[in-house]
Amino acid sequence: MSAPRLFSHRGRRVFVAGHRGLAGAALLRRLAREDCTLLTADHAELDLTRQEQVERWFARNRPEVVYLAAATAGGIHANHERPADFIYDNLAIQTAVIRAAHLGGVAKLCFLGSSCIYPRLAPQPMREEALLTGPLDPHNIWYAVAKIAGLMLVDGFARQHGCDFISVMPANLYGPGDKFTPQNSHVVAALIDRIHRAREAGLPRVEIWGTGSARREFLHCDDMADACVFLMERYSSPEIVNIGTGQDSTILELARTIAGVIGFHGALVCDPTRPDGMPRKVVDVSRLGALGWHAPTRFRDGLAQTYAWYLEHVAGARDPSLARG
Repeated sequence: MSAPRLFSHRGRRVFVAGHRGLAGAALLRRLAREDCTLLTADHAELDLTRQEQVERWFARNRPEVVYLAAATAGGIHANHERPADFIYDNLAIQTAVIRAAHLGGVAKLCFLGSSCIYPRLAPQPMREEALLTGPLDPHNIWYAVAKIAGLMLVDGFARQHGCDFISVMPANLYGPGDKFTPQNSHVVAALIDRIHRAREAGLPRVEIWGTGSARREFLHCDDMADACVFLMERYSSPEIVNIGTGQDSTILELARTIAGVIGFHGALVCDPTRPDGMPRKVVDVSRLGALGWHAPTRFRDGLAQTYAWYLEHVAGARDPSLARG
């Protein structure tokens, strides 16, 4: 039995910050099932890194509920190439939106953190209590530090001002709407694009970054969105909550599963000169499970759905014949 509802979206004005991203778009899809008014703002209308702009926008549009999914994010390569962007942009966005939510009297806010906030060698699965108990992974430390600062902002406003703000820690996200670009993709999207291109070109092999032994947990973006809405209605505490499946696989196992979905029969070759990142990253979902929520999407089914979206919207944009499968 799930925890009873403490909060309702009914009749509320709900702002999804970052609605064009993977997480934000999934939140919009999920919130469309609620009886609420959805608010969004494109970058041309609102630069979320500018405090004064954000406060003026909040004063004009009067959101009552906020989902803070906006972020500058990417994989290991993007973190390495753009460390200043990853820490500055995220610090600025979080500071502006969370403070404006407090000043504007927002009834409830959900801040999306990231499982990369946990120490590199945290005991696995990673419990929420592992936060700040050890050194971070050096490959994405700029992003992780910014996200930790966001958690502290939520905690601070909740404790000092009594704001009903919560923080969630999603596992690695994948799904429709992901970025499928070689330099900025997360691992699922990067492998889908790389393996698909290899199949289309008739290549005999695909290179996998790292040793292939690093273990990761993957969460469908629509499951993440459902968990966020669930928690907003049933949870009120500055204590963070992990969102995930509690299951993981090696990167090589992931690549083999994607190759099976795509129909690629060539070799998958690991390049150990490339970084692995954290040796293992899977979150403990006991706290969320005790409230009554469990991820419904089977991993292979989610990958197949994501690949179908990729064929239509990414590969299909390059070659319209591919959009028809």
